[in-house]
Amino acid sequence: MSDRKKRKTITGTVTSRSGDKSIKVTYDYKIRHALYMKEIRKKTVIHAHDENNECELGDRVVIMETRPISKLKRFRVLEVLKKAPVIG
Repeated sequence: MSDRKKRKTITGTVTSRSGDKSIKVTYDYKIRHALYMKEIRKKTVIHAHDENNECELGDRVVIMETRPISKLKRFRVLEVLKKAPVIG
């Protein structure tokens, strides 16, 4: 099996377009509290590379782990699953 197939992929929502070819993707997950056994909702923000500037705020995207592109960017956009609705 090649190393590319082992790379992590994450599905999340675009929350910011922070410059040329850069986006911030937020993905939510739940964990169970160790003592109280209640589910806690958490979120993580990931900086990702958007080569074609095709993502907009609110889009649902799949990002994949890749080589370091800049100080913070370690993921790149694979595909846009669902475009955000346009208001107006």
